[in-house]
Amino acid sequence: MILDSLWIVGPSRCGKTTRLVEQFCIWVQGRNLSQDLFYTNNYRGNSSQFIPRRVFLHPHDPGVLVFAANSDNQRDLADKIITATQGKYPVRVKTPLGFFQDEIILYFPLLVELLNLKAQFPVRLRPETEQELATKLWKNHLTEEILKRAGLNEYRLVRRILDLLQLAALSGKSCGEIGNVLATALQQESSSHLEPEFFEELLLEWRNWCLERGFLSYGIITELYSQHLLPNPSYQKRLAQRYQAILADDVGDYPAIARDLFEVLLNKGACSAFSYNPDGIVRLGLGADPSYLAGLAAKCDVEMLTPPLNSLAEILVAPMVELVNEQISLLSLPSTVQSIQTMSRALLLRQTAEIIISSVREKQIEPKDIVIIAPGLDAIARYSLVEILGKQNISLHSLNDQRPLIASPIVRALLTLIALIYPGLGRLVERDTVAEMLVVLSRGEGERGGINHEVTQTIFNNHSNNYSHIDPVRAGLIADYCFVPHPEHPNLLPETAFDRWDRLGFAATTAYQDILQWMETERSRLEQRFIPSPISLLYAAIEKFFLNGTILPYDQLAVLREFLETAQHYWEIDTRLGNQKIGNIFPNPHSTIAEFIQLLRRGTVSANPYPVRPVGPAANAVTLATIFQYRSSRKSHKWHFWLDTGSPLWSKGGAATLFGANIFLRDRMGQPWTAEDETLAEHQRVKRILADLLGRVSERLYLCHSELAVNGQEQLGPLLPLVHACISVVTEPVQS
Repeated sequence: MILDSLWIVGPSRCGKTTRLVEQFCIWVQGRNLSQDLFYTNNYRGNSSQFIPRRVFLHPHDPGVLVFAANSDNQRDLADKIITATQGKYPVRVKTPLGFFQDEIILYFPLLVELLNLKAQFPVRLRPETEQELATKLWKNHLTEEILKRAGLNEYRLVRRILDLLQLAALSGKSCGEIGNVLATALQQESSSHLEPEFFEELLLEWRNWCLERGFLSYGIITELYSQHLLPNPSYQKRLAQRYQAILADDVGDYPAIARDLFEVLLNKGACSAFSYNPDGIVRLGLGADPSYLAGLAAKCDVEMLTPPLNSLAEILVAPMVELVNEQISLLSLPSTVQSIQTMSRALLLRQTAEIIISSVREKQIEPKDIVIIAPGLDAIARYSLVEILGKQNISLHSLNDQRPLIASPIVRALLTLIALIYPGLGRLVERDTVAEMLVVLSRGEGERGGINHEVTQTIFNNHSNNYSHIDPVRAGLIADYCFVPHPEHPNLLPETAFDRWDRLGFAATTAYQDILQWMETERSRLEQRFIPSPISLLYAAIEKFFLNGTILPYDQLAVLREFLETAQHYWEIDTRLGNQKIGNIFPNPHSTIAEFIQLLRRGTVSANPYPVRPVGPAANAVTLATIFQYRSSRKSHKWHFWLDTGSPLWSKGGAATLFGANIFLRDRMGQPWTAEDETLAEHQRVKRILADLLGRVSERLYLCHSELAVNGQEQLGPLLPLVHACISVVTEPVQS
C-alpha cells in the first residue's frame, strides 16, 4: 500500500506536530515509517504495510505546502521543519488566510481577465481601514431608523455586516447568496430585525466598490479565491505543478474552503498529512468548520496518538468533566489541583499574585513557567497584577495584548504633536493632552534637575532609568499658561509667558525649550513642503524624542512599531483614493490627518505588528492571557492559575463568536440557531476548554475564585463545582 495521506488525531500536547514534521522527514529522506519514530508507542498500525513515497529528490522539484492555524503557530512550525531538515527542502508555511491572500495577489492578472477588472496592483485593507471606508460608503443607508431596528450603534452594525461577508466566503458561499442563507436562518426571528436583502445589497455595493479601486479585504480575498481562482482549471494545473505534498497542523481551526483546496491537490496526486485535535478547536465561531474538515479523515490512513502516561490531562480530564456535567458527584480532585477562594475579586488578585511571588522567591518555579488564564481580562485585573508583581521585580507579559493603540501615552503624545504642527486641527487639541505630551516627550536619561523619578515611573510602567524632565505638575502649569487654543493654529508660547516661570526649574525649562524649537523647525519645513507626508513627521518625532539616548522597553517598542505600521497603511490607502468621493464625502487636505487621529481615539484596535520576541530578563516573565489567546498560541506551562474560575464566561463564546457564524457551517448551512443549540454548544465548549487547558499544564493547577465579581454579583459559573472539590489554599500576605 502506498502511503499517500495520513490523518493524525490526538489530544493537546501528545506529539501531533512533531509527528507531522517526522512524516515530512520520512518523505524527503525515503526512510521506512517504522524507523526513528518520535512516538513509536503511540502509533496504531502495522508499519510494514506502508511504503512511504519519496516526495522529491532535490530542492528544484515541486515544493511542500505547509499550513498552521495562526501566525504564531506558523512561525513555530516553520522553525521545527527547517531545523529537522537543515533547510535543504523548499517549504512554504502559511496560514489558510495568508495563503489565499498571497495567491490572489500572485494571480491577480488572471482575475482581472476573468472578472474584467481594472488592471492595477491590489492593496489589502486592514480591518480598521476596512471599517472606516465601509462606514463612509454606507453613510446614507445607515439611518437612525436602521440603527434603531438593528439595536446596534453604527460601528458595531458595520462590523457585523462586514463579518457576514467573510463568514460566507470562508464557507464557500458568494456574496450574492448571503441573503438566501440569512432569510432561511432568521425566518423565525422577530420582524424588527433588518431584512437579509439589506445586508446583501450593502455587501455587493462594498465588494464592487473595492474591486474597482483594487482594494482587498479578507472577506473579498476569500471570496475571490473560493469562487473564482480555485475552481479555475488553469490555476489548478499550476497549483499541482507547484506543490506535490501538503502538511496541515490543527485543521480543526481551518475554514471550510481549506478542505476544498486540499481535495484539489489530493485529486492531483499530492501526498498529505493532517493533524486534528477534537478538543483543540479554538476558532469555531470565527469561520472555522471543524466538522467539515474532519471529513478528510475518510480519505486518509488514521493514526491515533495518546497523551503521556500519568500526565495531568490523563488524570484530570475525565473527573473534571464529570464534576461539571454531574454536579451532584462526590468526586474530589488530587492535591495537584488547589484553589484560592476569597470574598472579593480585589483580594483574589492580591492573593494570586502573592502565591506567585512566594513560589518564585523560594525557587520553586521560574516566572516564565507560570501562566494566569482568565475568561476575560479587564483593565483593573491587568493593572493590579502588573503592579503587585512588578514591585517584587517579577515581569508580567500579556499574550497578544489587544488593547487599543490610544491606550499608550506615547501614541497619544504623538497624535497631539502632529495636531499642533499641521494647520486646521486645533479642535483636536486640549490642555490635558498637551500636558501629557510634554511629560512624554521630555523623557531622558541620567540625573538632571532633581526630577521625581517615581512619578514618571508610573506613567510609563517602566523599570528602566528613563524619566521625564517635565513632571505632570510642571506640565500642567505650562499647559495652563503657555498653551493658546485656536481652531486653525493652536500654539505653545515660550515659558516666559508664565509669570512665575522660574518655578519650572532648569531641567523642565530646558526640555520645554527643546520641544518648542523642534516644533518650530518642523512647522517651517512643512511650510516649505519639505515634509512629504505625516509619516515622515512621525518618524522624525520618534527619532528625536524616543530613540535619542533613551532605552525603550520591549512593550513600548512594540506599540511604536504597531502605530507606525497602522499610519503607513492608512496613508497608503489615502494615496490610492486621492481626491475620490466616498459615498457623499469629499476629502480635503487636512481631513485625512483629522480622521486618522479620530480613528485611533475611538479606541480602534489595529492589527498587531510582526512580533519580535523579548530577550534577556524580559523573557523570564509570568504570562497573562485570556482563554482564547492562550489556546490559540498552543503554549504550555508548568503552573496554571485559572482566574475567575466561577465566572459564567467560561462557557460563553464572547468576542470569539461572530454574528451568523453558526448558520454558515457546511453541515447546518442556513439552519436557524435555537436556544437548545446554544445550550449544547456551551456544554461542548466547556468540555473542550477543560481538556485543552489540562493538556497544557504539567505540574500544578490553581483555581482562583472570588464569590463576588467586579460588578458585585455572585459568581455561579459552570466550573464552580471544581472549586468545591479541591483543596483550599490559605496564604499569608507577602511583605513588599
